[in-house]
Amino acid sequence: MTQSPPAPPAEQQPVAAEPAPPPSRSRSRWNSVIVTALALFSALVVGAVLIVIGDEQTRTALGYFFQYPQETFTYGWDAISSAYIALFEGAILDPATLSSGDLTQILAPISETLLNAAPLICAGLSVALAFRAGLFNIGAQGQIILAAVFAGYVGFAWHLPIGLHVIVAVAAGLLGGALWGGIAGFLKSRTGAHEVITTIMLNYVALNLLGWLLSVSWFQAPPYSQAISRNVDSSARLPHLLGGGLRLHFGLLLALAAAAGIAWLLDRSTLGFRLRAVGANPAAARTAGMKVEPSYTTVMLIAGALAGLAGVSQILGTNQAVTQDIDAGYGFDGITVALLGRATPWGTVLAGLLFGALRAGGVAMQARTGVPIDLITVLQALIVLFIAAPQLVRSIFRIRADRAGTGQVLAKGWNG
Repeated sequence: MTQSPPAPPAEQQPVAAEPAPPPSRSRSRWNSVIVTALALFSALVVGAVLIVIGDEQTRTALGYFFQYPQETFTYGWDAISSAYIALFEGAILDPATLSSGDLTQILAPISETLLNAAPLICAGLSVALAFRAGLFNIGAQGQIILAAVFAGYVGFAWHLPIGLHVIVAVAAGLLGGALWGGIAGFLKSRTGAHEVITTIMLNYVALNLLGWLLSVSWFQAPPYSQAISRNVDSSARLPHLLGGGLRLHFGLLLALAAAAGIAWLLDRSTLGFRLRAVGANPAAARTAGMKVEPSYTTVMLIAGALAGLAGVSQILGTNQAVTQDIDAGYGFDGITVALLGRATPWGTVLAGLLFGALRAGGVAMQARTGVPIDLITVLQALIVLFIAAPQLVRSIFRIRADRAGTGQVLAKGWNG
């Protein structure tokens, strides 16, 4: 019998390569943390260059750099190290105070840091929550002012029992901030007015309203010659936390409680899910049956109350009377804090602590080394610059970008 010829080998089919697994959330989160830390480091490096340029001895040594180059580097290093050491000692701990054994002196730097951090955290939470809902709240300054006016008036014009007085004053401050934020949210939901424009204009309205209030007799402090309100009663003031002459007060605990509340709201509540859905894609949220326009009013009411908590901390804790600069720049610094915190509640807390340390340490840095406190503002701006350009940071330090889109825009084109 003849054998049949062997069958030709089957054509080899190319095996498709398996797609690479997507990066895990933990890896993406750590990548974001690394980029944020390197952005902070980059800002400090640029700040060091500015310190060297501003140092007179270093500039003089540059004139004979090629004869004695070591002097230029020595003077430059001394200027940088002394400035940043003074910044640390003014914000965290001065080792020279340890030998004294005086607890008040030892805790004074960290107390000032936490004191400055409390309103920064509240203002940052206000901006961050609006970010998560797709809005850009630039009106924290006006909301802080209105909250301080409401809380301050209740504090000095109403005379209530101890305990009740401070609760009513805090509630009045929250109401004032929520009212001012709710106006922008209502205009957004009913007329489509852009929240950036309305909140900026409301800031000017609040500033001029405050100027008028500080000129009328029923609000101004006698003898009616200075733009300052009457002092808040002691029964309406937030209690101090550490005592012993330190200024840190209960406002810090209110700020941390607000952060915990916003974290719960965004991650575990139905309202938070709706706000995040509206912020991610308003059209899809509307198709899913969610009420988009009322969400804008709701989120701005809450955001205004959070900024109002910063005003409450100012008037009932740090200060004793309403002045023209009662907001102390916390409204606009809150935008920076929210950006650095990636619009997350606990990230905002950490960013607020950092910027509180910069504020507290900047005063000591200027007093001890003569470096202008304006350098702190420059550092804050540089931090935002590097945070807003994560690809620049990755390029400088040669970090591979993950596929999760670390550094993505927090609010899509100002709710575009």
